[in-house]
Amino acid sequence: MADTYTPAVTGTGVKATIQRIGGHLAGMIMPNIGAFIAWGLITALFIPTGWLPNETLAKMVGPIISTLLPVLIAYTGGRMVHGQRGAVVGAVAVMGVVVGTEAPMFLGAMIIGPLTALILKYVDKFTEARTKAGFEMLVDNFSAGIVGAAMAVVGFLAIGPVVQTITTAAGDAVAWLITHSLLPVASLLIEPAKVLFLNNAINHGVLSPLGVTEAAQHGKSILFMLESNPGPGLGLLLAYLLFGPRALRPSTPAAMIIHFFGGIHEIYFPYVLMKPRLIAAVILGGAAGVFTFMVTGAGLVATPSPGSIFAYLAVTPRGGWLASSLGILVAAAVTFFVAAVLLGFGRGEKKQDEDTPDTTGVTTAEPVTTKEA
Repeated sequence: MADTYTPAVTGTGVKATIQRIGGHLAGMIMPNIGAFIAWGLITALFIPTGWLPNETLAKMVGPIISTLLPVLIAYTGGRMVHGQRGAVVGAVAVMGVVVGTEAPMFLGAMIIGPLTALILKYVDKFTEARTKAGFEMLVDNFSAGIVGAAMAVVGFLAIGPVVQTITTAAGDAVAWLITHSLLPVASLLIEPAKVLFLNNAINHGVLSPLGVTEAAQHGKSILFMLESNPGPGLGLLLAYLLFGPRALRPSTPAAMIIHFFGGIHEIYFPYVLMKPRLIAAVILGGAAGVFTFMVTGAGLVATPSPGSIFAYLAVTPRGGWLASSLGILVAAAVTFFVAAVLLGFGRGEKKQDEDTPDTTGVTTAEPVTTKEA
């Protein structure tokens, strides 16, 4: 499944290993991008600060991000490892993580889904040669049920709390940088944390409370702008559109619209996971944006929610639109340039096209998927 949505990685070195891990992580997200877009549209439209505020319809936002999306991620991860049986037990196991914590457990889902499927895979190998004819269905069903239930308990008691501890530690580290006036350096923690889907914990758990206090004293706060800046994501997606793998380029325009205008930053995280070296691009872009905000004296009066350009401008105090826009543009430009360099300005894609003759009759603009067994 991962190879269907992400470029194949060859080699056995550290770089290839990191890319392969990132590709598997992204492979759990990419098939579910439609669900992310659906959640993004519902969020952008119906939350109190959305385009069509509706208290009743907004009730869907929480369950989708806290339950549905983690279940889909774990289901996909389990399927990558052990087919449909792995998908089922992965979805069951992730419920322990979901119920055991309050924060959205995307990272926990990416851990427990494949892990549970891998355990079931070995269990199936053990029972396959030892099961008498006629008892296959009974053994298969009970083994899946036992593994799924056991891993749900493990997720509730162990994996969920561990991920929650990691999230808290990341938030504390960001808070320390802020209290020591090292705002641009905070991007070293904020951007990687965002890519691991810890963005809401960082923003609403750390930055927003501190920003509210500062805004009450000074009328605005730069802390609202650290995590929510849509510039780095825009620059990264633009680099992918021009220089990224050809199979993925058609997906980036829609992602750019959802990210920049809809404010759903989660849409660009898989693109970083597919090529982990691009984390340097969003870090440098984020830091450049924060530095620009500091130099221009930018600040917001509240957290832009969702983090779209429209929400940004809506909570910008009078006279501050130029400073806010400049920080977003600088972040996008720096991220785009660094990402373009890291992607080799598309030279690798051109060379691959030249070296690989087209014998399938399928254009390179569309990914070729294999039929599931």
